[in-house]
Amino acid sequence: MVFNRREFLQTSGAGFGSVALQWMLHQESQGSPHPLVHHAAKAKQVIFLFMEGGPSHLDLLDRKPLLEKLSGQSLPPSFKEPITAMGEKGAALLAAPRTWKRHGQSGLWASEWMPHIATCMDDIAVLKSCWTNGINHAGGVCQMNTCINFAGRPSLGSWVNYGLGTANENLPSFVVLCDNKGRPVNGSRNWGSGFMPATHQGVRIRGGEGEPIADLDPPAECPEDRQRAKLALLQKFNYLHASTFPQKSELEARIRSYELAFRMQAEAPEAVDLADESEATKALYGMDHRDTEAFGRNCLLARRLVERGVRFVELYSGTGSKWDSHTGIETNHSRLCRSMDKPVAGLLKDLKRRGLLEETLVVWGGEFGRTPMSEKGDGRDHNPTGFSMWMAGGGVKGGQAIGATDELGLYAVKDRMHVHDIHASILWLLGLDNMALTYDHKGRPERPTINEGDFNRKLIGA
Repeated sequence: MVFNRREFLQTSGAGFGSVALQWMLHQESQGSPHPLVHHAAKAKQVIFLFMEGGPSHLDLLDRKPLLEKLSGQSLPPSFKEPITAMGEKGAALLAAPRTWKRHGQSGLWASEWMPHIATCMDDIAVLKSCWTNGINHAGGVCQMNTCINFAGRPSLGSWVNYGLGTANENLPSFVVLCDNKGRPVNGSRNWGSGFMPATHQGVRIRGGEGEPIADLDPPAECPEDRQRAKLALLQKFNYLHASTFPQKSELEARIRSYELAFRMQAEAPEAVDLADESEATKALYGMDHRDTEAFGRNCLLARRLVERGVRFVELYSGTGSKWDSHTGIETNHSRLCRSMDKPVAGLLKDLKRRGLLEETLVVWGGEFGRTPMSEKGDGRDHNPTGFSMWMAGGGVKGGQAIGATDELGLYAVKDRMHVHDIHASILWLLGLDNMALTYDHKGRPERPTINEGDFNRKLIGA
């Protein structure tokens, strides 16, 4: 029998796919770890609490007595003026009129804007020396999600999905939740898969009222047997087309998304249904108060998702750059801190009491911090050169502060952690080496941190 070139490619493609499938099934039957895991993992999943717009580290976690002392004065000559246009030219320093206290056995500082999170400081490692390249929101949010400040690369959640795979075939491996009906700057590109197949991108779930996952439920007038018949016919057409063009991954990704959507119809509604949660648990997350209900609901959904095997859950607080505070920072941050503080503390406490915190890495932060100089008299501009984030659970040693900014909180000066290092650290805790995790794209190996970044071993007390 003689094959032409197209028939040979079609047959070979199907054959190689079968070999790969058999190998994967064999690995699963033998209980072998995922082939891309590089060392023993500390964490199994991640919850990333993204404060979109840039929260002020100076008013939350990084106490600077000198800022209070020099408030109203110009930046001292000993401090290098930022190259980027951060803050108004010649703007005076702006005090952070917070009430600061030490908390827990560790004695870590936190302001009165985070009274509930403050009770969890012994479980938290504060990263005080973060820095990034993104001076504006589009670039900053893009880099905190993808390691680079312009679009086109896979998000961190996509790399985790690619590296670890799913722990639940009936739910997405990567889920995104927003606290309002708006969209983050850059939209779905923040959780996109870039040059990877679309199957690795995040799935946005609505945390409020209505359908959590758009178009998931079949029409009421369409019985299950009829729906199955329609899907079977569609699948037949899709596979016929895919076998003709084996070099194109888009259709394969769409086929897999349809298959996942069908499986999700059975499990996803239960995962996002909070009816079986006690009133006490809902109150722990702040769902009994209007100010905290939205983000509290999302935090509780995040817990339910990770305990059902979702690998990466990203929660946006202040969706639409609401943390941005060029003016009126007292009103802005007071409102947003009130909306997220109790839910986040509730999440940490709930994970801990259920034995999930040890295997769940919780990350908190925004795309950058705020300047010690004022803007418009009562606000702060973007500060990418030094800001704070924190991590808890997932093997992280709590009750410690890592790194430092200068005396005014403008620049990271000790144990500096670029976004590359932050991503490398998250991946390491999941058992993934950021330099060994590669994806071949157009003939070159691509890495999640673009050939840079190191795991900060202080996170695990080393």
